[in-house]
Amino acid sequence: MKNLKITVNGVVYDVQVEEADGSTAPAAATAPAPKAAAPAPKAAAPAAAGGEPVTSPMPGTILNVPVKAGQAVKKGDVLVVLEAMKMENEIKAAKDATVVSVAVSKGESVNTGTVLVTLG
Repeated sequence: MKNLKITVNGVVYDVQVEEADGSTAPAAATAPAPKAAAPAPKAAAPAAAGGEPVTSPMPGTILNVPVKAGQAVKKGDVLVVLEAMKMENEIKAAKDATVVSVAVSKGESVNTGTVLVTLG
């Protein structure tokens, strides 16, 4: 039997693997609960109709959302602050626009491609 550490979406699991000799049916694989419980990341959501979605470039946790729906933003304004791999990443507006909708909130976990904000 081998003890292995496997990382899935940033969560480390300790697993034991046993080699089958071919004479028995394979056993169902089970993994213990992760060492640190983390909220499930939010799946990518469709953008609001008529807007341009701003998506997460990487998985992480939302630290701050300084904009609100209806707010005008200029190119370079911070839309969302995303923590990934212990670093704060500012997601900025690529152009002057109006925030149509905000799809995330502080403390939420997101995956790559999750819509954060929709600009119009």
